[in-house]
Amino acid sequence: MPTADRETVTGLPPGIAAAREELTPMLSQYADLCAPHEDALVLFQVGDFYEAFCEAATAVSRVCEVTLTERSDSTGDYPMAGVPIDNAAPYLDSLLDAGYRVALADQVEDADQASGLVDRAVTEVITPGTVVEDDLLEAGTTNYVAAVAAGEEEADPDGSVGLAAVDVSTGECLVTAGDRDAIAEELDRVAPAELITGPAAPDFAPADAERGWTTHEYDADVFDRCAATERLSAYLSAPERRFDADAELRAAGAVLAYAEYTQGDDGPLSYVTRIRRYDPRDRLRLDAAAQRSLELFENRGLGASDTLFDALDETNCALGRRRLERWLRRPLVDVEAIRSRHDAVGELADRSLVREGVAEALSTAYDLERLVGRISRGRADARDLRSLHATLAVVPELKATLAGEEDTASEADDADRPRTDHLRDLRDRLDELVAVRELIDEAIAVTPPPEITEGGVIRDGFDDDLDALRATEREGREWVADLEATERERTGIDSLSVGHNQVHGYYIEVTDANADRVPDDYRRRQTLKNSERYVTPELKEREEEIVAAAERADAMEYERFVDVRERVAAETERIQGLAEALAELDALCSFAAVAVGGDYVRPEIVDDADAGVEIEGGRHPVVERGSGSFVPNDASLPRGSIAVITGPNMSGKSTYMRSVALAVVLAQTGSFVPAQAATLPVFDRLFTRVGASDDIAGGQSTFMREMSELTEILHDAGSDSLVLLDEVGRGTATTDGRAIARAAAEFIHDDLGATTLFATHYHELTDLAAERERVFNLHFTATREDGDVTFLHRIVPGASSSSYGVEVAELAGVPAPVVERSRSLVTEDDDPVGRDADPAGGIVADESGATGDDEAARGAADTAPDDATPTADTRDSDTRADDGTPGLAPDLAAELRDIDLAQTTPIEALNALHDLQSRIDDGE
Repeated sequence: MPTADRETVTGLPPGIAAAREELTPMLSQYADLCAPHEDALVLFQVGDFYEAFCEAATAVSRVCEVTLTERSDSTGDYPMAGVPIDNAAPYLDSLLDAGYRVALADQVEDADQASGLVDRAVTEVITPGTVVEDDLLEAGTTNYVAAVAAGEEEADPDGSVGLAAVDVSTGECLVTAGDRDAIAEELDRVAPAELITGPAAPDFAPADAERGWTTHEYDADVFDRCAATERLSAYLSAPERRFDADAELRAAGAVLAYAEYTQGDDGPLSYVTRIRRYDPRDRLRLDAAAQRSLELFENRGLGASDTLFDALDETNCALGRRRLERWLRRPLVDVEAIRSRHDAVGELADRSLVREGVAEALSTAYDLERLVGRISRGRADARDLRSLHATLAVVPELKATLAGEEDTASEADDADRPRTDHLRDLRDRLDELVAVRELIDEAIAVTPPPEITEGGVIRDGFDDDLDALRATEREGREWVADLEATERERTGIDSLSVGHNQVHGYYIEVTDANADRVPDDYRRRQTLKNSERYVTPELKEREEEIVAAAERADAMEYERFVDVRERVAAETERIQGLAEALAELDALCSFAAVAVGGDYVRPEIVDDADAGVEIEGGRHPVVERGSGSFVPNDASLPRGSIAVITGPNMSGKSTYMRSVALAVVLAQTGSFVPAQAATLPVFDRLFTRVGASDDIAGGQSTFMREMSELTEILHDAGSDSLVLLDEVGRGTATTDGRAIARAAAEFIHDDLGATTLFATHYHELTDLAAERERVFNLHFTATREDGDVTFLHRIVPGASSSSYGVEVAELAGVPAPVVERSRSLVTEDDDPVGRDADPAGGIVADESGATGDDEAARGAADTAPDDATPTADTRDSDTRADDGTPGLAPDLAAELRDIDLAQTTPIEALNALHDLQSRIDDGE
């Protein structure tokens, strides 16, 4: 929306401002509430509706698709549009999606008790990052609002930027600092719904413009160091000593100030008890490109729900789902912490009865993090407290299950339950909160009504005074119930009835036909068409007692409920501690369930700087889940090596690389991995340059985006990084692309030392294996018979020399004339020998050593001078054996004879054979 348009909608609408001095009391009150909320669209409670006026009403009508009406008074006609309060959630959601912040101005005074205009106040400002209503939040998700701040030069001479993020619905608060690039990467990982910026802070744009956050500047005063310190003092003791950087303190103070503002400016948020400073380097760093290309949380293909998160999500409650997502965004780098999670997963996988019992108990648990947030904010109703009680009630069951008390007799012989330190610690952290559970059970009705001000919330027996009022009300109603029979007998009028309505209260109704039999003590209350309604002095007295007792009981119930809610809120930190333990237990159970169901194996984590990746029979967890069958492959990547991977299109190169990367992510998250066996080191960063995509909104073409991602890798990767590169340089001219790809590979090998998987169609890059000691070749196999290509999806050592581009085009449905013409062009360009299938299922290069799509290399070989390196033809004539078959140079023959086949493994034999073939091709 254009800025000018938004300015007429948020804050005080111009149409109201123009008549400010002449407005009626209600519209004047609306104007008073709009004025201080310049950045929000104000919705004003009028009875059962939230109303907006003038320009704001026009926006609400358009966005929410509701009728635009008018309100008229002595000052004029004002457009008006409203949404029902009891079904406001979808309309609020629409306004948030349209980019508005919405201020809710609620009635804060009982309309029946008000003398004149009902008091109203803004009780909440709803923004994309500060939503707390369950109706507007997806269960089991995290919704952050973040702030970035620059520190003062004297306090932060290194120019660091502070980042703080808070989930207002749960109270979680994270704080960190770093240079601009580090914070940009961390923002993409945190993925806030909303970002507020302070003075002098750098601009940050999401890596994905379509799915990023909304950004706006906020009051510069809250970013001031003194203001931030004062704000944080309500949450932390000595906050100035809690943060490593001045920018962190400013960002934390600002984001909490904004959170308080959105929740009605009622002071500190008492449930924000977990302000945690962290260093991104303490976790495996996955930037936006890695998360996107590995499809951790989002799949942009046809299977939009097929992500790694979906494959792992066997959680049983919202707490576990949220924890699983947090773990996956921040895998571990601490070896002992990783092994500890693996221990717990292994135990839960082995003990099926325990795992199933835990899962069943957790399936009844409510979202304690959000529940305690509502309780602490004073917005929880009686049903929320009963939900808390229901969750606390399963804790003893969980502890008993983990202790093995429900195991079979054969398992119960081992009295030390749980077996692992990790699960023993989790069991100890399962705080039963007995006093809280008993308080709720004693105080709150089992099935309370939705409203907490209309009675029926507090149980009988909890409060003597309340019981006395209820007894008075009950006795009065019983007396009234008996009155009808008593009066019929006294008057002899069989049709006499006793009733009640909200306007006239209790009455005795007599038809006109019996009017002459009405006693003298009856006093006329209401005349109807065919009857009269009466009241007696005693009935009136009883009515007053009943009404007074009911009103006092309702008021007392509300007071008692608020008292109970506050007593529960006092245990916020303990409840949050329990929530963390339940969340972790659920996430571990999910890992165990996936491991058992998917035949995953525990990886061996090696704490050795020289350790590489060793995976036997590795599989892609998402692909195999969707396809039902998968061809497993091994991966052997020495630390700091580069595997140059060639092979046909559609053969599985990208899937293979991703499966290796996902095994690393899974292992460091604490999960088992889809493989027959795996030995893995701990990586600190994982980089990917996989797939072709552009960012038109960000002004980047496909190739520019590719180069931007490559730039980040070449600047930031190191010896403890895992790098995936797929088709680097394919977005530009062949000569330039091939040069960039080769130079990048050489730089990674020579300067960075990162363990790298490098898939390419530039077959010339396979020469690097002979030039760099830590480079080796792999390729995917395929067979061709009668023109039909079969992809075997199997990786083997060595280099492939064809991508079967024409065959893939035919499989994709390219029209036959185009396919045939393409094939004829390839035939014209290629030596026929160059497309014969090799014994391993790949394609043999032509005799110049170049592939069918490499005219430059082939042309250079054809025109080589006499003193150049001999071609394959001249080598053949020089080394041909007596029977006409190619022979070997003496040194190569000797080397071949020296190989001890009895002591050589199959993979070593294949590598040796490939090395000999390469040297023959190179003219040795």
